[in-house]
Amino acid sequence: MDSKAFLVITVHSSEYPDPITFSKGTPLTVGEKYVGEEEWHDWFFCHCDGQQGGWVPAQIIGSAGDGTARALEDYTARELNVQVGDQLRGTRALNGWIWCEKAGGSASGWVPLANLREI
Repeated sequence: MDSKAFLVITVHSSEYPDPITFSKGTPLTVGEKYVGEEEWHDWFFCHCDGQQGGWVPAQIIGSAGDGTARALEDYTARELNVQVGDQLRGTRALNGWIWCEKAGGSASGWVPLANLREI
């Protein structure tokens, strides 16, 4: 996805102060699939050694072929806290969320697409 500009139309605050973060190849324990009324399909609650669990998009979870899973790329579940009127630059959309950076590069993280309007 090319970089796109967005305006925040609904506040978003993270409920996960210690997001799961791992490198490509990290072994993952894959748990429950997210089920909710939002359009957030294909997110799984995963664990890896030394961290609290967190939501990981299916595209990042690879099967190791022996019943285990490994990370296909570096990843962090860090969410970006945003307020109405904030301007963001989005670079990667996955399963109803988009990786964004605040104007000026002061912070970055995932934001639900439903909370944004492209400008």
